[in-house]
Amino acid sequence: MSQDINVLALVKGEERYIFLYDDQSRAEALRTLGRFASDTDLSFTWYDAAVLSQKIRHRAEEAAAPTRRFDLLQTNDRRDDDV
Repeated sequence: MSQDINVLALVKGEERYIFLYDDQSRAEALRTLGRFASDTDLSFTWYDAAVLSQKIRHRAEEAAAPTRRFDLLQTNDRRDDDV
């Protein structure tokens, strides 16, 4: 499990919303977006929450996807010049 800190920021006019979270606090970050959206004293909207929550989920999917550093040829994938 990664100990990286994720940074998510939204600039709305003069306001700045900056969210810091790690992999273990992803669910809490999503709940915070909902709390901010429901706070009528903030300019943070439900649309903002939806867009940022999609970014959080997309980052989680990217982190979970296996990365391939090399594309290796299988033994039956010989090129014509190898024969």
